[in-house]
Amino acid sequence: MAQLTDRFLTRNIPAERSKRHTVTFDEYVATGGYNTLKESLLKSPEELVNIVKDAELRGRGGAGFPCGLKWTFLPEQDGKTRYMCINCDEAEPGTFKDRLLVDYDPHSVIEGIAIACYACQLDIAYFFIRGEWVEQAKIMQNAIDEAYANGIFGAQGLMNGASSFAVECTQHRSAGAYICGEETALLEAVEGKRGWPRIKPPFPAVSGLFGRPTIINNVETLAAVPLIIERGASWWKSLGCESTIGGPASYGVKLMGVSGHVNNPDVFEAELGITLRTLVEEFAGGMKGGRKFKGAIAGGVSMGILGPDQFDAEMDFDIGKKYSVMGLGTACPTVFDEDTDMVAVARNIARFFKNESCGQCTPCREGADWIYKLLCRIESGEGSMNDLDQVLEVSNSMGIMPGTTICGLSDGNSWAARTIVNKYRSEFEARCKPSLVPITPITT
Repeated sequence: MAQLTDRFLTRNIPAERSKRHTVTFDEYVATGGYNTLKESLLKSPEELVNIVKDAELRGRGGAGFPCGLKWTFLPEQDGKTRYMCINCDEAEPGTFKDRLLVDYDPHSVIEGIAIACYACQLDIAYFFIRGEWVEQAKIMQNAIDEAYANGIFGAQGLMNGASSFAVECTQHRSAGAYICGEETALLEAVEGKRGWPRIKPPFPAVSGLFGRPTIINNVETLAAVPLIIERGASWWKSLGCESTIGGPASYGVKLMGVSGHVNNPDVFEAELGITLRTLVEEFAGGMKGGRKFKGAIAGGVSMGILGPDQFDAEMDFDIGKKYSVMGLGTACPTVFDEDTDMVAVARNIARFFKNESCGQCTPCREGADWIYKLLCRIESGEGSMNDLDQVLEVSNSMGIMPGTTICGLSDGNSWAARTIVNKYRSEFEARCKPSLVPITPITT
């Protein structure tokens, strides 16, 4: 695992693949693990929330919402149970950075969970893990068991009773639905119900799991919390970059999983603001076979695509507005070389969203299927220019952004379709017949 920065989030993971192994509780403690939790218990919960808020840590799950600010949304305590849900669903295609933390450094995440629960006064944590991750579920359960055995969790209180505040932690395995990566669908799944999104408001911080105040954070976000508490907000803000368009800054380091047509696909840790070109050429060993760069999905397929002239795009939270994609997402780019068929890429992504739509919202349920069938027809050479225009019309009419759906899955579908079509339109037009050719109706 190459990197240009010191190892922060992955401080216990050897860089070389051959030396990687799951860090045990004893190994984690030997490298200073859980010292930050111990020190955190000497501070008030309000102090800890303010440190994370001052650091301007932005969520690493995709949306980039300020973590500390989210923590302040909780209502006053009323003596009843409050919850934390840890989002480790990571079903976004091309994304595999949370899995690295679970595979090799689970206690860094557990320490973050314990600190966050104390800071926000949350009694029970549910670790929601992707259903397909059979081995990772075993690893995480073993780490949770170690945490219980060593007094991190349990009725005795945090750190073997160093604090009277007690936290319980339970792993909950997903049934495999992509939609459960959306926070309210995740809550529905943990409650044992059908995993589909809830209408908001109320927001989870006010009425979440079982109708109680709930904080939902991503695995990587929580792994950053102990380091921020240990080293301070100023240290975190010395890494990363300021916004160049007047928006919120992109501070800190980020795990970036690079896949696709590169020589050394892997997860790398770098400061936000690194260019995609640097990430590919200096971290991932360059383009495979010396071929030219054609494009990249910036951070999961739902974010849309960077075009051939956007190889120098900065990997920070400004990327959406600057390069006509939805956002940075998970910051795990999938790279395409010059031989890639972008029509096939668009059709493949459309197939994924068609299959993963929960079906609750008509624009998503019907639109996803419609886009997929139109792109299939275009790929086969049977589509017309009208079909191509229809793809853009449908994609521009579905999603939270135009206000037609409950969650952002539809937006992911639409941004993927329209950015690929707009940035590689000539490839699509080459497959299309003139619009005067009668259009064969699409049957359901």
